[in-house]
Amino acid sequence: MAKLDNRKSVYSWALYDWANSAFSTTVIAGFFPVFFKQYWSAGADVTVSTLRLGTANSIASIIVAILAPFLGAIADKSSAKKRFLFFFAMMGIVMTGALYFVEQGDWPVAVFVYVAATIGFASANSFYDSLLVTVSPRKRVDYVSALGFSLGYLGGGILFALNVAMTLKPEFFGLQDAAQAVRVSFVTVAIWWAVFSIPILLFVREQPTGHITGWGAVKAGFHQLNRTFTAARKLRVLVFFLLGYWFYIDGVHTVTRMAVDYGLSLGFRSEILITGLLITQFVGFPAAIFFGRLGERIGPKKGIYIGIWVYIAACVGGSLMRSEIQFYGLAITIGLVLGGIQSLSRSLYSRLVPRSKAAEFFGFYNMLGKFAAVIGPILMGWVGVLTGNPRYSIISIIILFIVSFVFLARVDETEGQLAADELEAL
Repeated sequence: MAKLDNRKSVYSWALYDWANSAFSTTVIAGFFPVFFKQYWSAGADVTVSTLRLGTANSIASIIVAILAPFLGAIADKSSAKKRFLFFFAMMGIVMTGALYFVEQGDWPVAVFVYVAATIGFASANSFYDSLLVTVSPRKRVDYVSALGFSLGYLGGGILFALNVAMTLKPEFFGLQDAAQAVRVSFVTVAIWWAVFSIPILLFVREQPTGHITGWGAVKAGFHQLNRTFTAARKLRVLVFFLLGYWFYIDGVHTVTRMAVDYGLSLGFRSEILITGLLITQFVGFPAAIFFGRLGERIGPKKGIYIGIWVYIAACVGGSLMRSEIQFYGLAITIGLVLGGIQSLSRSLYSRLVPRSKAAEFFGFYNMLGKFAAVIGPILMGWVGVLTGNPRYSIISIIILFIVSFVFLARVDETEGQLAADELEAL
């Protein structure tokens, strides 16, 4: 293991990925799509339930996208990144636990609670990402970012494996049936997320950037946001990266959030799909670390290119998929690059922004990522409804990956770092 500055801070920061990845794995990617289609939307046509789920994801993404840059600006002016992280994490934790109480067939309530939980999850991530520049020197940021994602895959995978066991053998855990096991799984995610969030709150020290509180912080944050819009226009490389990121991360998030729903629409058994997700998680653990090392050797941009090409191949493979073995192969393929493309995106972006305005600029980063996630799920939903064939829906996602290449081709990391350093000195 490489020696890192502030080892306790690094691992405490990375452990939050271990904590909240239980939500992204068990809830977003795993049980919520299955439960939504088979329990909360029981009796609805598969394309209708897919559209409902895609709409729910898009609504959450729009709200997060609108909030992210404003919250980041306020947090920077008041040195309140950790407080905002705590608030939104608690929102996500409480709402995740509340899924237990949603009754069968009550899909509108399920959508409302899920959207609120997702807003908490994604908004907290904005502040978690911005703390990367606090715990890691620039020369180690690829590795530290990858460490967070790798622990996320491991932690999320461990709890997910337990949750899967609960649904397969509910009587062993003292539960009535698989439906109750899924509902209890939502509660275990909330507990897991809460417990493992404690280290980042205790051991990561936030660099002070301001001491304004209350309404003064809000007003100062809005003024700072306006200045950042102006400053961002001067960071040409940063703008090109954000535009490219906007498109390719849409495809990444869409595949993650809609994979189980897509598999169900093709007629695969839910047990097969859940097993595939477990494979992705445990393959993703070492693969994310590998991508961190790869980013240090060949540069994060080239690593991102590799990830995008693999996703394009996965979309083509997904449209042709017929057997369970093919689905497992697809799960392994996605696991090899899922964490890598996200960790290298985060580390590359952290190099291109002024460090004293990290939360604010990561607000833009998450804003574009969430606005992009508005497009993908809706695109899949409508293509499936209009064509009546879900296989066309997964092919449509390739367009987003191809467009991203146009903007990434104009990203020069050295030029971007120099521009960020010059803005920092002003």
